Amino acid sequence: MILPVLLSALGAALILIIVWDAFETILVPRRIGRRVRLTRYFYLATWRVWRAVARRVGKPSRREALLGFYGPLSLLLLLSCWAVGLIVAFALLELGTQPHVGIAGITGISGTTGMTLERFGMLLYMSGETFFTLGFGDVTPTSGAGRLLAVLEAGLGFGFLGTVIGYLPTMYAAFAQREVQISLMDARAGSPPTAAAFLGRVPEGSGLCDELLEDWERWSAQLLETHISYPQLAFYRSQHSNQSWLAALTAILDSTALLLARPDAVPTSQARLTFAMARHALVDISQNFVRDYAPGAPDRLTPDTLRLLRERLADTAMSLPESGDFESRLAALRLKYEPYAQALAAWLLFELPPWVHAEQRRDNWQGGPWDKQLSAHPGPVHRSDEHF
Repeated sequence: MILPVLLSALGAALILIIVWDAFETILVPRRIGRRVRLTRYFYLATWRVWRAVARRVGKPSRREALLGFYGPLSLLLLLSCWAVGLIVAFALLELGTQPHVGIAGITGISGTTGMTLERFGMLLYMSGETFFTLGFGDVTPTSGAGRLLAVLEAGLGFGFLGTVIGYLPTMYAAFAQREVQISLMDARAGSPPTAAAFLGRVPEGSGLCDELLEDWERWSAQLLETHISYPQLAFYRSQHSNQSWLAALTAILDSTALLLARPDAVPTSQARLTFAMARHALVDISQNFVRDYAPGAPDRLTPDTLRLLRERLADTAMSLPESGDFESRLAALRLKYEPYAQALAAWLLFELPPWVHAEQRRDNWQGGPWDKQLSAHPGPVHRSDEHF
């Protein structure tokens, strides 16, 4: 008598844990502070393995391609684990309550033979076809408790599948919304983006800088909302290997930090608003993945890099002053966000963008597979109607 009770309790507990975990992950649009969560353990375990395998890939492009598969595959695997867990849980409940099972209308074949593996396998099959509402009818419960569990499982399975169908478009809509602004960063700040390119390409005497920063303030707010509600999005990589949401966010923080460190910075400027929003997004998102501060990250802005940065911006509207006060203010601003960016980049295997490229580089839009052939054969392009 004790074993059936234990099996029923185990099945009921497993159902409650999975349903609540799926509810928090899919339907609750806020950060979940509870550390004991199936989804959290799932991503910790699978990402550690995937990350270890990816780090062994020597070629950067292949490594980035492998990392790009993790986000979609992990989401599908998580949904599959939930479904399998619920099927097993209902089979345990059926086994614990000991209902008779009928096959093609013949009842009682396993009600008195004990709890055998063969009987559990039959119950597992019945649970699976009930959860996915297949309705074959070859295996049916014949007791009141068994029928009640079958109805509950069919309703839960129908609701689960419907929720998943609505969840995936929401996820990919948030992903597409994020990537649009990252693609716009290519012509505005280079590939990968840098603070030197972002500030150096702003026309002198125009209000374009504030307009761009306002757009990035709104993008940072959207990034915060979507990546707190759906942390899985942080694993989704951008279409180009030299672009990422973390690189774009860091480049904006670098650019606004340079603007705010200048002695003529306005306290209520758009740069300050964008820096505050971007820093808020970075800190909150990083806490979902990295909770402990680990010192020892390399300095991104060495004296040589700062000297090169001054040279690149010397003839622009965003030239940098050469004073100790500017450097101290810049160091204080960097301390507010760089440790978070470096820790998150190390965990997610992203490369943070430099402050300035040592050599001039082409943007993604400036390169194409036919460039060399077009350079060798200049002239108008002739098209044949037979290709259209």
